[in-house]
Amino acid sequence: MATMSRKRIIVVEDERDMADLIAMRLTKEGYHVEAVHDGDSALKKIRAGKFDLVLLDVMLPGITGMDVLREMRNDPRLSATPVIMLTAKSAEADVLAGLRTGADDYVAKPFNMSVLAARVNAVLRRAAALPEGAEPLSIGPIRIDRDRHAVEVDGEAVSLTRTEFRMLMALAAARGKVLSRSQLVDETIGLDVVVTVRTIDVHLTALRRKLGPARDCVKTVRGVGYRLSADPNEIS
Repeated sequence: MATMSRKRIIVVEDERDMADLIAMRLTKEGYHVEAVHDGDSALKKIRAGKFDLVLLDVMLPGITGMDVLREMRNDPRLSATPVIMLTAKSAEADVLAGLRTGADDYVAKPFNMSVLAARVNAVLRRAAALPEGAEPLSIGPIRIDRDRHAVEVDGEAVSLTRTEFRMLMALAAARGKVLSRSQLVDETIGLDVVVTVRTIDVHLTALRRKLGPARDCVKTVRGVGYRLSADPNEIS
């Protein structure tokens, strides 16, 4: 039972019976749960309230779940809110599309409620595990403020998803050492989450794009993994 705190979760699911079942199970787990059934209502609720996690169906009436996710990731107040996508689509292309847009995890229907509850717990646990009380890190043009969950490149704010932030933190903490894909999965997504082979690559591509002029600070070491360098011009 998740009794340590009353984390707030919003379930965005157009199938009302399914939404009710999810809400009932997560309420039993100790969470405070609200449910909405279309994308427009979801955005309004998410913007108005402070939720710790969004369970978001892709296929929704009105604006789609993917559009809701894009709006969240483009809003600095919501960009770090964890999102688990729920959908009947299980093809790798759909999984990758959700991850590229900024989803933290992806659960394909039909799913076991105990498995869903475990995935919710895992995402929230990782979100709570971000270190606090430490001095901001500076690696070349990149500045990482762990307490504020904020990143700047050459003094300009960069909006990262929670997974992208954890990935950058893991690379920074490695102090130039190479991290393998499996190590990055463990640090940023969790070994208890099923991921595709390309999941880490998708997140790294999005991270590099957002880092703009500092994108080349993230080095690919072919056949091994990735590392972070203070010098974007350094050759791997």
